[in-house]
Amino acid sequence: MDTDAIIEISGLRKRYGDLEVLKGVDLSVQSGEVLAIIGRSGSGKSTLLRCINGLEPFEEGTLRVEGQVVRASDPRSLRTLRQRVGMIFQSFNLFPHLSVGRNIMLAPRLVKGLPGGEGERRARELLARVGLEEKFDAYADQLSGGQQQRVAIARALAMDPAVLLCDEITSALDPELVGEVLKVVASLAHEGMTLLMVTHEMAFARRVAHRVVFMHAGRIHEIGPAAQLFDEPRTEELRQFLSALN
Repeated sequence: MDTDAIIEISGLRKRYGDLEVLKGVDLSVQSGEVLAIIGRSGSGKSTLLRCINGLEPFEEGTLRVEGQVVRASDPRSLRTLRQRVGMIFQSFNLFPHLSVGRNIMLAPRLVKGLPGGEGERRARELLARVGLEEKFDAYADQLSGGQQQRVAIARALAMDPAVLLCDEITSALDPELVGEVLKVVASLAHEGMTLLMVTHEMAFARRVAHRVVFMHAGRIHEIGPAAQLFDEPRTEELRQFLSALN
């Protein structure tokens, strides 16, 4: 076991009925590391993130976050986990009946008991961080997709997570809006946030990630520095995946 890892995964297996989606995943992630996870649809990328965040139970293996064993069957363990591991999804999942500011303030108030005045100050600070300080009183239907996704990032950050999981967070956006979201993620990486990103933005992964994970058929097929994986793929599966993108 890597005692310095913020996330430590060993022998992780996940099934949906007879379909085994994760087939024994081993992975260690260091604090402050940016990891990009790439691979074809169905290779297990999103399922891996959902297991790390406790959204999916797994059948075999161990998962530790900040040294604590995660047990999907233990509600208290999951509550603690989700305070430390934030997740951003393809769809923005903002509450349409709440203003942008209230969306961000909700979880810290309910989970941590953060007072209203402190919650509002923190929400405004986070909106400024993602370039939307003027949108505190706006509603989701008044925002572009890129703006909604930036609000979703601010909402995740409001819980002060140790790790942020990003699951294809630009895939639902029009191409001209992708850059504004990736700029925010890049700034978080630069500030030292631990990030695990499932992404199809290969140029972004090359530029920002410390390591890249290539998943294939439910396993980590290759892992290493971004330049190494993109420039010197060791397996035919990764070569075919990369060539299909060009």
